[in-house]
Amino acid sequence: MRFITMEKLSLQIKISPALYSKDPESSELGRQIISKSIEMIVELGFESFTFKKLGQAIGSNESSVYRYFSNKHTLLIYLVNWYWSWMDYKIVIGTNNRPHAEDKIKSAIELLVSDVKQDSNFSYINEILLNKIIITESSKAYHNADVDIENEKGFFKTYKQVVQRVSDFILEYSPGFEFPHMLVSTVIEGAHNQRFFAEHLPALTDYEEGQNNIIRFYTNLVFKTLQ
Repeated sequence: MRFITMEKLSLQIKISPALYSKDPESSELGRQIISKSIEMIVELGFESFTFKKLGQAIGSNESSVYRYFSNKHTLLIYLVNWYWSWMDYKIVIGTNNRPHAEDKIKSAIELLVSDVKQDSNFSYINEILLNKIIITESSKAYHNADVDIENEKGFFKTYKQVVQRVSDFILEYSPGFEFPHMLVSTVIEGAHNQRFFAEHLPALTDYEEGQNNIIRFYTNLVFKTLQ
């Protein structure tokens, strides 16, 4: 389950305890583990990333990392959950004062598919790097043999929460539309692929720097589909 709290203008995103052995938010070492793991997964790739390398990078031992996470797979799921909890918060804030469903959908699409900007509310999380992990590595969180078991435990609840929220906007705009969840998840996953292609396989996309092509494409796709 995902909780978002605001105390004295300090925002905190809380992740389900099922995803960690010890809450990384509870200590400086835990926050350092999260911060450095994001940097290293981006730099090394998830396959080459290990807790031993992470421990060495933060000046600690491997066993200290295992006190927080049982393995690197659960750490990846934690990062994915953190990202989608944060994105859910951004969508709530971004659509809160928009009375019309069309404006809510446009705002949500822009947040979901545009380049991520650093959020000063979370000093130890680099959201720009975390977004890179979401684009390149997050499918590994659920493309595995244990996905059904992990789904029953609620490991993917935050991602599903985001899809449900935007699906509700779509049904508000077009109550009879048959496939809201399919449309939203297609937009999210498709936009991730387009951003990956833009950086590594540009012949597979029509992305142009500064033209907001991905935002415009998926906004057009959604509203033409809903016509």
